[in-house]
Formats: sequence, structure tokens, C-alpha cells
Amino acid sequence: MRAAGDLVARMQMAKAMKIGDAKKYVAERLGVSIADLTDPIIMTEVRNDLKLGTLHAGARSAKGIEAKHNIAELLDLDINCVRNFKSNTTR
Repeated sequence: MRAAGDLVARMQMAKAMKIGDAKKYVAERLGVSIADLTDPIIMTEVRNDLKLGTLHAGARSAKGIEAKHNIAELLDLDINCVRNFKSNTTR
């Protein structure tokens, strides 16, 4: 969570993307260059702005299910715990 490796890995696993395609997809969705994906300073700002969670979450940072919900929406993913949370809150 220092950079975007977790997001790229999610795309590789969830959508069976090759690493190059996953990096391109994540970079486009985040609005950064592919090179910026490995820059921890840039990515900390991006992750805070988009509320995607960071390694050392501050007072106003997204944490837990909120961060996963934002990741799911941003990357157009189906994340089990997010789906389960939504189904439990609508009952």
C-alpha cells in the first residue's frame, strides 16, 4: 500500500490481466502515468485523495471496508467483502 502494487495485483487476479495491461488500466483509472505507480510519494497523495487507503492511515484516511469499497468502484471490481457488506446493510 505504499504505491499501487496491490491494485495492479488485484487486476491481474480478478480480471486475468497481464502485468503490462494491469498497470496501464490502473494508471488510467488513477489518472497517473505508469511510472508514477511505483512512486510512494505520488501514490500516497493519490491514494489519500481517492480514499483508497494507505499503509499508515491518518485521522481522515479511508480504512478497512471504506477503502475496499472505493477500490471496487474505481477499478470496477467485485470484491467479496464489499458485496457482503452491501447485502447485509440493505436488509
